[in-house]
Amino acid sequence: MNTIYIVIAFLAGCGLPLQAAANARLGKAVASPFAAATLQLFVATVLLFIAVAAGGALPALGRLGQAHWWQLLGGLASAMFVVAGIVFIPRIGAVITIGLFIAGQAFTSLLLDGAGLLGVVQRAPGPFTWLGAACVAAGILLIVRGQRPAAGAPPRRIKPAWVAAAALCGGVLPMQGALNAAVARTVGAPLVVSLASFAVATAGMAIVLALVLALNRNERPTLGGLCAVPWWAWLGGPVGVCYVTTVFLALPVIGAAATVGFTIAGQQVVAILTDRFGLFGLPKSAVSGVRLAGALVLLAGVVSIKLP
Repeated sequence: MNTIYIVIAFLAGCGLPLQAAANARLGKAVASPFAAATLQLFVATVLLFIAVAAGGALPALGRLGQAHWWQLLGGLASAMFVVAGIVFIPRIGAVITIGLFIAGQAFTSLLLDGAGLLGVVQRAPGPFTWLGAACVAAGILLIVRGQRPAAGAPPRRIKPAWVAAAALCGGVLPMQGALNAAVARTVGAPLVVSLASFAVATAGMAIVLALVLALNRNERPTLGGLCAVPWWAWLGGPVGVCYVTTVFLALPVIGAAATVGFTIAGQQVVAILTDRFGLFGLPKSAVSGVRLAGALVLLAGVVSIKLP
């Protein structure tokens, strides 16, 4: 049974590069990354509502009131994570931002397991856990160092506050999984939990979009370009649904660290293939040996964390 959850966690992580590419393509079409993120989250929410209705699970929506109100705020993590990417990538670069996101996810998940926070079953760290954590840290460092920056990109002055904030925004994703898992124990209907999570995320992102529009009139989105986007540009929402649902289902079974670790591993594998073969309409770029070694060390660390 555990093997099934390991596989689906890895596959859920494999979809994240597609989600990023889809959001970027849609953001270009509507001339606003905030509007694109709101649109993708709304599409996911509508699809989930249809799935819940088709499965006859709408009555389970009434059981959401039995959960603590703060447990229902897990969806805000999705909006926070998307906004963080939009804000930090132009300031500290995609390579460092993604590396900090991964670091935040990895070590928040270890904290959730070790301390048994947010309803996660406490798992005392053993020697393989510490070895795996060291390998994950080393793998992240190698991936960041091995990722080649864009040609001619000017050096960036990186503020410590940005580094801390980016790592924190990565760390909210495992917390979202833990909160959703707690709600799932109360509601007993996984798709209903996902629906609630994405409804909250959509509302949060819509508020962010409204604030951006109020503060910057140049951010006005346009809808004319939507007709020309490729079909895969609309997959960001469904991929996000698969990721969020997989994480809160797998987390109680294999632990937060293993769940997040295998999603990170899947993400890195597909990211490397995307660069090597130019998938999702992105330009081809060589994959350095250092980056490949980092991905292998990261995967070894994830496997070590799962060992008894």
